[in-house]
Formats: sequence, structure tokens, C-alpha cells
Amino acid sequence: MITLTEFVRTKDSDIGYEVSGPEGGAPLVAVRGWPDDPRCWSGLLPAWHDARYRVYRPYLRGIGLPRFRSDDKMRSGRIGALGHDLACFLEALDLYQVSLVGHDWGTRAGYVVGALFPQRVARLVAMSAGYATNRADVQLSWPLPHAYWSEWFVATERGRRAIHEDRRLLARYLWRSWSPEWEFQVAEFAQAADAWDNDDWPHITAHAYLHRWAKPRVTPAMTTSSVACSNPPPVRVPTLVLHIAHDGDNLPETSANKSALFTAEYERIALPDAGHFPPRETPDQVADLIFSHQGGG
Repeated sequence: MITLTEFVRTKDSDIGYEVSGPEGGAPLVAVRGWPDDPRCWSGLLPAWHDARYRVYRPYLRGIGLPRFRSDDKMRSGRIGALGHDLACFLEALDLYQVSLVGHDWGTRAGYVVGALFPQRVARLVAMSAGYATNRADVQLSWPLPHAYWSEWFVATERGRRAIHEDRRLLARYLWRSWSPEWEFQVAEFAQAADAWDNDDWPHITAHAYLHRWAKPRVTPAMTTSSVACSNPPPVRVPTLVLHIAHDGDNLPETSANKSALFTAEYERIALPDAGHFPPRETPDQVADLIFSHQGGG
């Protein structure tokens, strides 16, 4: 099946994306996590194509192909900004009744769209990240700060220098520690790492975690979606959450006991045999679960 690389213009940027599968097929939008790139979904493409899905894999901000049209545009990594990018992507391509599949950062963007733009989404599959994990009233277990060390590391000057100068070494360490049983291929990592050569990657990464933990003052310039997600509205589309027992980053507890934040059909499945990167580690199992959810095959 031929994969095409395209661009779509939104208000602030030209968003690159890869599209494949039968023309006229049901739209499926798969959104990558961090640190990763859209090729993380390659193992699922044959099953999606066979199921007659037209698959869109956007890069979104900070990696590979996206290009901000203004040098003055803030390189924000806020969850609301990621969700806004995704909503603009769906609008620019006029996509409705989308099967939206996200991993990590892509999951967080999917929650925003499922909460604020539910008319675009038929269902959401959310992997390796819970919804509303950093509300002020959420108690952090002691293992969580240990797992989140890299997010707090970038709050230091040394950490910000590392994501500029040693991004490959840092990311390789995270891949190994977040999925300790996974033996990824050198070429697989190198292909993903090429996408992080985008000059915006370290700035967006640093801002994402500074905003998540430092809580800068909200200003009128912040988007509606970013303000809304500081007091998160419910996700209003059918949702399947997949979380893996050995996820060394977003621990499985971060997605547990969240059903009250979802107003449509909701299911959470805990998988025992992988780490933080299920689309890469167990693509066949992930594909089977996606298709079995609400008759999605």
C-alpha cells in the first residue's frame, strides 16, 4: 500500500502527515507520542488497511515536517496546544467520524479533541497516558516522581542543554528504561530520532514539562483549549484506554479510576506484557484490541 507524505495548512503552521490505505476508506487518525514519530504505527498499518481504513499520521508540532509560518510563534508544548493542533488538522482536512488513536502525547491531544470537539470523533483509543493527571487535587504516589524525573530535569539549565545537545542519548535511555523488556532495533530508533532534528523539538519539549509542573500564570493569549484543560471537561466520545503494566513513564495508576471523566461508553484494559510503547512493542495485540472495541474492525 502506497504511503504519501502531504502537508495541510492551518492558521499557524503547515502540518506534515503521512496518509495510506484505500481512498474513500473510513478515516483513522493515529497520533504519535514522545519521544517518537509517526512511524511508530507502521506495525498496525497492514491490519488497518485490510480493515478498509484510510490512515492519517500527522507529525504535529516539534518533529519532522511541521513548520510554523512565523518565527515569533511561541513554541508551546502545552497539552491544550497539542489538542488545538490536532483539532485544526481534522478541520483542515474536513474529517468527521474519525477513529482517533493516540499514544502518550497523542493520547493527551486526543483527550482534548474528544472533550471539546466531539463532533469530529467516532471513538478514541488512548494509550499509555491518563486523562487529567496533573490536576492540583490529584495526589502523586511516591513512585510517580521517580518515573517523571526526566520531566523535571528539563526545568534545570543542565536539562534544557541536554535536550538540545544530547537528545538522541537521552531518548535512547528513556526508550530502554520505559520499556525495559523491549529489544528495539538500532535502525528503528535511528529512524525515529531523525524526526527530532527539528529545531523546535527541544523548545517544545522543555515548555511542555515546564508548563505541566511549574504552572505559569494563565494569560489572555492562551487558547481556549489550554484553559479548559486546566479544569478538564469530560471526554464525550466512546473511549478505550490501553495501559501496560510495565510502563516505566506514565505508570498505569495514572489512567486508573478515571471513568467519571468520560460521559460516553468507556473501557480501560490493562495489558501485562509490554512497556511504554505498545504500538511498537505489540502491534498485533493492539490492533486486535482496537478492532474488538465497539465492533471497530
